[in-house]
Amino acid sequence: MEPQRSTNATLVDLLDRVLDKGLVLNADLIVSVAGIPLIGVNLRAALAGMETMLKYGVMQAWDEKSRAWEREHRKKVIPSLVEGEEIALKMYGSYYYSKGIYAAWKPGYFYLTDKRLILHRQDFDEITFQIPLEEIKALIIKKEEHFVKEKQKLVLYLLDKQDRVHRLSSVETDQLKDAIEQRTRDMGFSLEENPILPELEDEQIAGSLMEEERVVHRGKKVWYLSPAEGIQQETWRPGHLYLTDKRLFWWYDFEKKLVFDVSIDRISNVISDIRKVSGLDSKKERVLDIIYGVNSTRKTSSFAGKEIDEWAEAINRIVSGKISEETETCPQCGKPAPVKELLEEGCSSCGWVSPKLKKMAKAALSA
Repeated sequence: MEPQRSTNATLVDLLDRVLDKGLVLNADLIVSVAGIPLIGVNLRAALAGMETMLKYGVMQAWDEKSRAWEREHRKKVIPSLVEGEEIALKMYGSYYYSKGIYAAWKPGYFYLTDKRLILHRQDFDEITFQIPLEEIKALIIKKEEHFVKEKQKLVLYLLDKQDRVHRLSSVETDQLKDAIEQRTRDMGFSLEENPILPELEDEQIAGSLMEEERVVHRGKKVWYLSPAEGIQQETWRPGHLYLTDKRLFWWYDFEKKLVFDVSIDRISNVISDIRKVSGLDSKKERVLDIIYGVNSTRKTSSFAGKEIDEWAEAINRIVSGKISEETETCPQCGKPAPVKELLEEGCSSCGWVSPKLKKMAKAALSA
């Protein structure tokens, strides 16, 4: 057979030919040095698609073992269901797990059945989260800020009838919420309309506030440059920054504790500038340097984030004593306003209304 050359053939044509018809390699190689044969190589190889291999009786035992393993594996990765329970939706997502000092998003697959909502982790064959449909009180979707490339993601807040809040996220969070609502309606359960989401961050730091201490400025998450300790180098960590009428402190979300805490009277200077931040992104970031004194020693702590200029202004205001006892800042937009006006009417700038005022308004409407 004479070899033929086709100038119109592409790589796709070659792969199609190999997978469909197959390719057999027979090669004998001898490696010689100075005319003396040292190494001999004898190659016998067949390359083809699995259908072609099986057609000629090659690798049948391996194929049967692989298919048997896959069938058994698929049985194991489906969560155990009670008798009569049927799966209505399967969707990849994650659940925010928080117990003790451990807090992280745990990925897995959500299974919505006619009885409950489950998050199953296939790799570990464990159910990380589950709740009966009749225990779901309300569903709320919110956008949460991400530090990576300034992205946002939708988070589904699920409130149960014990007023506990569960945070869920999925590849299609809106679709997951709609499916849960539809399933609960089909089962004859009703969800609360216009629910109020508890102030989670306020609950976290409530135990850290001193008597009569007021939070005068809070914002979105910011990065804190954690100092080097032992073999650990300086590291940027995400958390929340809070300014009160007495001090400035940073709450570390992962460990759920105060890591940075300095009283207002110790702060001597606040500097905001743009510079390259190693470890966060290749681009330059707005960085806030807090200069303060501890035991006659001058120290500097650095923060990075989206609202650094607002933080610099807020800290400078309270350090210089420009915020009076009768003035508070809106927890949503940070604008100063009379305390009585915020509590009784809400914020005139952004429309923020306190949860207590929302509950009173809702009770008045239902009366």
